[in-house]
Amino acid sequence: MTNKPERSGPCILAGFALAAMLACTTPSASAHEANKRVADANALATTDTVSRPAPSTRRPVARAEKGPYYVDFRARTAASWGHAFVWYGKTSERAVEVAGLTPAGDTWAYVLGHLTWVPAETGASYGDLDPEYLTANYRVYLNEADAKRVFAYIKKLQASSPVWNAETTNCTGFIGDIAEYMGLKVPYRWQRPENFVNSLKEMNGGRQMVRLSTE
Repeated sequence: MTNKPERSGPCILAGFALAAMLACTTPSASAHEANKRVADANALATTDTVSRPAPSTRRPVARAEKGPYYVDFRARTAASWGHAFVWYGKTSERAVEVAGLTPAGDTWAYVLGHLTWVPAETGASYGDLDPEYLTANYRVYLNEADAKRVFAYIKKLQASSPVWNAETTNCTGFIGDIAEYMGLKVPYRWQRPENFVNSLKEMNGGRQMVRLSTE
């Protein structure tokens, strides 16, 4: 992550005023939501359908390869700029794990996070499992050996991400670290979550299968 940028007094006041005018961001998940790990089956089906290439009358040269595990980079709506996070798990199971970086607490924590670092949460937040809030997604598949490494990295990243800041340590940076670990090309991180996920997919040519280096 980058170092905290220097700000002048007027910039701080302007940032605070802008954040305050947002009224509120999407609230943190309740204990029930934070522990929820089973996604709606329709959401999984919809996501998989979107990423599946359309049928062609021509003889296929090479069919898209898919592994038994996946990481799904996702973006959803929120009261402010939106939120970026990942789903990950096994394709044959409905249960999913959710990882993302959000400010812990209420609206005040979000507002304060535009000025300094605030405590963070790294699990599921409100709306992460609801397909109606989804604005973009890019799903990539992994074999079992690579999935173990990537999933372990995600959990390590969660455990080592105690703070959130709107400018320097935010949700797009968090999922960008995951994408970079997987060997994907990563776009400029400080942009709207929807744009970040769409750019991530475009920069990697929509590739569906990822193989980690053997080193």
